[in-house]
Amino acid sequence: MANLKELKNRIASVKNTRKITKAMQMVAAAKLRRAQEAAEQSRPYTERFNAVMAGLAASVGGSDSGPQLLTGTGSDQTQLIVLMTSERGLCGGFNTNIVKLARVRINELKAAGKNVKVLTVGKKGRDQLKRDFGDLYIGHVDLTEVKRIGYSDAQGIAREILSRFDAGEFDVATLFYAKFVNVVTQVPTAQQIIPFAVPEGTEVEEGALYDYEPSEEAILADLLPRGVATAVFSALLENGASEQGARMSAMDNATRNAGEMIDKLTIQYNRSRQAVITNELIEIISGAEAL
Repeated sequence: MANLKELKNRIASVKNTRKITKAMQMVAAAKLRRAQEAAEQSRPYTERFNAVMAGLAASVGGSDSGPQLLTGTGSDQTQLIVLMTSERGLCGGFNTNIVKLARVRINELKAAGKNVKVLTVGKKGRDQLKRDFGDLYIGHVDLTEVKRIGYSDAQGIAREILSRFDAGEFDVATLFYAKFVNVVTQVPTAQQIIPFAVPEGTEVEEGALYDYEPSEEAILADLLPRGVATAVFSALLENGASEQGARMSAMDNATRNAGEMIDKLTIQYNRSRQAVITNELIEIISGAEAL
């Protein structure tokens, strides 16, 4: 059994830990408010943009003369996995859940005989996949110094993806990120961005007839690269809100657990202290009777 000094030091240590986790919870709550607003404000634009893109793609149909970002290369042999996670930890299972979904997809593609390449955004995902799939890495985007995600950050990532596609390095690109639902729920999501695929839940207007000037192909050639940047930006914002929500929940649980541990250690300390006092009294009384 630990002595009184060890118990006292441990109680003090856990109390300091609780102060830190409580402070981190409050910081995450403040950041979550801004991140959630940014993610929610971007959704109407992203949904409408995807609906317009889907309508244009339907107008072009299966024409092989359309842009490659829409029609593809005619093959799906080489797949690019764009794994988007956080730069920092202490956010529960947020990063692990995204990596788990990507890991399953990579194993499925390799089992099907496909060539897989991995581009990581955020070092936590890179570190988790490095041991099993380090030979598949072709690049990494470091956002450690970025304090607030902006569209320019998404454009930088999109440019790298598009330049690799133009160079013929892959045929299909898929984003992996977490979609924010609420503080306790973040859904790992896979979204194909090259060639363009209509995201699930996108409402496409049916029966509407439009005359396009210039042609649908010309408009798509201009919009499709923007669509990649829009998808990346939306994923970054969703990830930002999900990260802060997961961190807030994790730190809240850590604070509660620290409080419970302090209560248990305090009870143990009081019992040990009482036992010491009792033994001292017994020794005093025994010594007095011996006299």
